[in-house]
Amino acid sequence: MEKIKPEKAVEMLKQKGVEVTVEQAEVILGFLRKLATIVVVQYIKERHRKGI
Repeated sequence: MEKIKPEKAVEMLKQKGVEVTVEQAEVILGFLRKLATIVVVQYIKERHRKGI
C-alpha cells in the first residue's frame, strides 16, 4: 500500500479547512501510522485469543 506523502496530506486537510505545514503533516502522518499499527496488532491478538 502506498503511503500518503506529507504534501498530499496538506492538500487533503486544506480541502477540509485545516491549514497545516508540511512538517506538521509529517508528525500527523507518523502518529496515524503508529495508531494504525496498534489497532492492527490489537485486532490480531484478539482474534488469536479467541482462536479465530
